Amino acid sequence: MTPVSTSVAITGHSGGGSPDSLYLELPCESKAEDSGVVEMELPVPVNIRISNITCDSFKICWDMDPRTKEKITHYFIDLNKKENKNSNKFKHKDVPTKLVAKAVPLPMTVRGHWFLSPRTEYTVAVQTASKQSDGDYAVSEWSDIVEFCTADYSTVHLTQLLQKAEVIAGRMLPFTVFYRNQNQEYFDYCRNVQGGRMLPSVKDNSGSHGSPLSGKLEGIFFSCNTEFNTGQPPQDSPYGRYRFQIPAEELFGPDTRLYFGDFYCMYTAYHYVILVLAPRGSPGDVYCSERLPELDVTDNRFLTRVCGQDGRVEFRHAQDVILELIYTEPVELARGSVAQISGHQLMSLSTVNAKKDPSCKTCNISVGR
Repeated sequence: MTPVSTSVAITGHSGGGSPDSLYLELPCESKAEDSGVVEMELPVPVNIRISNITCDSFKICWDMDPRTKEKITHYFIDLNKKENKNSNKFKHKDVPTKLVAKAVPLPMTVRGHWFLSPRTEYTVAVQTASKQSDGDYAVSEWSDIVEFCTADYSTVHLTQLLQKAEVIAGRMLPFTVFYRNQNQEYFDYCRNVQGGRMLPSVKDNSGSHGSPLSGKLEGIFFSCNTEFNTGQPPQDSPYGRYRFQIPAEELFGPDTRLYFGDFYCMYTAYHYVILVLAPRGSPGDVYCSERLPELDVTDNRFLTRVCGQDGRVEFRHAQDVILELIYTEPVELARGSVAQISGHQLMSLSTVNAKKDPSCKTCNISVGR
């Protein structure tokens, strides 16, 4: 069978040594029956194994009959996103990705951020092939299909996001309180059902698709941004007309560790930075220490806690990004105060399950979105 698609080289590795050529097969209009098929018995890959999975790469290997190994010149790999039952039926389906690789020693690394996305389920099947002198290919039967899911962003990818966020963070402004906006029913529930406490809940799917926080880290969202002209929290909120306010030192003390979690936008000019505040040694701290870049609490571009010569502690936040702060432990309402705010409830600014703009050059990096 002669390939009838345009090929774009990507990088693969044979488990040590120089990179081997892989090719991404792009669709074209030629039909398979127009190409020649050479009769030759080739081994069918069996027992396919996927390992070393990252957000935009994986290693693949398999077993096959060694008696005909010397005939194999190439591998054909059929990679597809797994069908999502809840996907939008009006959206165009993802084009299947066909990879052609030279027959190198296994395992082989498949890497490509333009066709592999983080936290995404894929199916994969493999053929062995032998290229003939006339350019035709003899191919085996397809292997059984196996499934795997790509990983979250690593600390390397998150550090790239951190560096991009630092560029636009702007100057630092002083603040004194953290606050959380909700409706009255939420705070009544905290008082009457949760023993006067706000309890952590699992973070939603807002932000970068590859974030290791979404659907995994438990915490309570807070804000700290202030209005430039007043130095006070804004009176408008997308989350409710009631606000819990707590002194900054209550949540951001000497034993609180600070982590960078995400950087994203929602098709608007506003950019959001997610930070995690985790008491040292807490379950949230343990989780974040293994997955997120830690920030120096006295010297970073987003949120600082600095003790002056007079012993007073000053807190500052970045002016040009909207900070979303996740505190990983329960918070008693008695440690702060709840009051009604006078502004409007601007629902359009809500980030609940907000999807990141994949086309924004400011907040995207060169891996799956």
